[in-house]
Amino acid sequence: MFAEFPRSGGLFSYGPNLQAANKQIGMFVAKVLTGNTPSNLPIERPTKFELIINTRTAQTLGVTIPNIVQARADEVID
Repeated sequence: MFAEFPRSGGLFSYGPNLQAANKQIGMFVAKVLTGNTPSNLPIERPTKFELIINTRTAQTLGVTIPNIVQARADEVID
């Protein structure tokens, strides 16, 4: 969901990687199905976040994305 914004023409997005979050959910469900009580399980937060930048949109808006930021991005859309 977060990645779709810049892929559809938005400037950038930063948020949890939903595929990794779904994997965490599956592991949590497996723990419950094997007999653990949900209230006894720790709260788990997303562990993988991703930054996606759309440089084409930045150029259209006249925004300069520093190279250091682009280098740290998980995906750069040209």
